[in-house]
Amino acid sequence: MTQQEIIDQPRTPARQLNLRFSSTRRGARLARQLAIQQLTEWTGLPHDSDPALAVAHVTAELTSNAITHGRLPGRDFRLTLLLLPDAVRIEVTDPRPESRPPHSVAELAPPDVTSGRGLLLVEAYADCWGCTSRDAYTKTVWAEVPLRTTTSS
Repeated sequence: MTQQEIIDQPRTPARQLNLRFSSTRRGARLARQLAIQQLTEWTGLPHDSDPALAVAHVTAELTSNAITHGRLPGRDFRLTLLLLPDAVRIEVTDPRPESRPPHSVAELAPPDVTSGRGLLLVEAYADCWGCTSRDAYTKTVWAEVPLRTTTSS
């Protein structure tokens, strides 16, 4: 569960979805809802399964960061979902390549502040995550959420 700073090429997906959303709270909410819906359609998992809830949390955090830190007036963010053999890769692309997440969770906000620790959720739910810039105009923050369900003993 570490961030990867390298330019990461995802494994070959079985299915893929690309959508653009307005850089607003409504856009972020719609992206989260659509990510859950698409996951359940692709996999047959229920909406309240562990993987679906993890996808919801990770998508919410990445899209929230895109509209908060990666927003430029008049520019949208892009949500890409890739169904991999054992995971779902969530990619959120925004128009602010200079506004990158910290290199490690150790660089996140101190415990006495009320915000700035959302990437800890990403770290907890994802097998791996990172940030890439494929051009000079955008950055993509991505995370791979495992499809395995946790079993209680």
